[in-house]
Amino acid sequence: MPDVGEGLTEAEILKWYVQPGDTVEDGQIVCEVETAKAAVELPIPFDGTVHELCFPEGTTVDVGQVIISVNVGGGAAAEAAPVAQATAPATVAPAAPVVEEEAEPQGRTPVLVGYGVAASSTKRRPRKGAQGAVPAAPVAPAQAVPAAVPVAVPVSVPEQLNGHGHGAGRPLAKPPVRKLAKDLGVDLATVVPTGPDGIITREDVHAAAAPAPAPAVEAPAPTPVAQPVAAPAAVQAAPVVSTDARETRIPVKGVRKATAAAMVGSAFTAPHVTEFVTFDITRTMKLVEELKSGTDMAGLRVNPLLLIAKAVLVAVRRNPEINAAWDEAAQEIVLKHYVNLGIAAATPRGLLVPNIKDAHAQTLPELSASLSELISTARDGKTTPAAMQGGTFTITNVGVFGVDTGTPILNPGESAILAVGAIKLQPWVHKGKVKPRQVTTLALSFDHRLVDGELGSKFLADVAAILEQPKRLISWA
Repeated sequence: MPDVGEGLTEAEILKWYVQPGDTVEDGQIVCEVETAKAAVELPIPFDGTVHELCFPEGTTVDVGQVIISVNVGGGAAAEAAPVAQATAPATVAPAAPVVEEEAEPQGRTPVLVGYGVAASSTKRRPRKGAQGAVPAAPVAPAQAVPAAVPVAVPVSVPEQLNGHGHGAGRPLAKPPVRKLAKDLGVDLATVVPTGPDGIITREDVHAAAAPAPAPAVEAPAPTPVAQPVAAPAAVQAAPVVSTDARETRIPVKGVRKATAAAMVGSAFTAPHVTEFVTFDITRTMKLVEELKSGTDMAGLRVNPLLLIAKAVLVAVRRNPEINAAWDEAAQEIVLKHYVNLGIAAATPRGLLVPNIKDAHAQTLPELSASLSELISTARDGKTTPAAMQGGTFTITNVGVFGVDTGTPILNPGESAILAVGAIKLQPWVHKGKVKPRQVTTLALSFDHRLVDGELGSKFLADVAAILEQPKRLISWA
């Protein structure tokens, strides 16, 4: 299981595209996995025949564990003795995919493009029907291969390890632990890991942050000796939903687990302030219908969200300080001179917030195409981790559920988020008379450390003013 996103420690196998006995080719997609960030398809790094799928769909697997066994040496290789992987003192960071091979005629270990092989406590599974297990020499980790080079490389043992058994790369820790370390001012590179496979735990971080800790005797790391793994009676069962007559328990994992951790971290780190504005959006709704029937936007998706997004981009240009981030470590406010516009999307796997890169530079037709692609990709579960990184401002449209408004929580690393409520026909005073008009409510939550009430109010008022009089999309642009 490769680390398909920086610092991830586990992933869930969503779907296998191959079965034992299938022939596979180098670069062929063999499975889809879900990490804490997104669903990702994994390619196989060599040609051969699938011998065994080590885990069923729905299983959460630690990074570095063998997930598929492939015979790359012909039929005779299936009769070869099983190979056991060495137990290393700690996982070399960053973690890398480990793929079990049945035989390798030239003594090399193929790896996924862009990754090397990491030593870990994971052991190879013996072939079915093998009489006893004969341990072999440990498989050595490979140097990382650049993603643009589609070749397998020979492996070699890293020569330099730090004092805690880590490689020179990024220490292994889950996102909430990294956040805790940052809040406590602890450098993870100096923390002694006690978790499985060298993963740093919350207790490790607290121990490192404790003032004048008493000296502790550290247990020696296990000697790297290759050990066979007994063949299991059955493949590990996938986690299931537990249900009885009165309640249902659903495992929290993947995107939902990551979202929960991020929202808790955001809510208790950034001081949230939320402001609301209710206004007449009738003219914008008329403009939407005009654009739909015109030729300029032919073949493109035109809806209120498109013009709301454009209004946000114009308001950001008028109030650039709203598009910023708080750097806790440097105690600085970082102003962004670009807008990566995040759109919260409800998907079968949970809430995703991919963003449109450099949305500020896009024309209305370009923005429409970007929004359509972003939403369809998210709903299909194909959003990549890269698409959800680097956001600067987020829009969440709760109005599609018939909700008037809400108090959205900031996407971590951003200073503001705009919630769009339902657009409803309501009695409204228009030109001195009460008339039925299209009305909606916007809610802006912002980080009060870097956005004060004046800035937040001006920005929200500008968005509402543009949508009340959409001609300002031109005059204010």
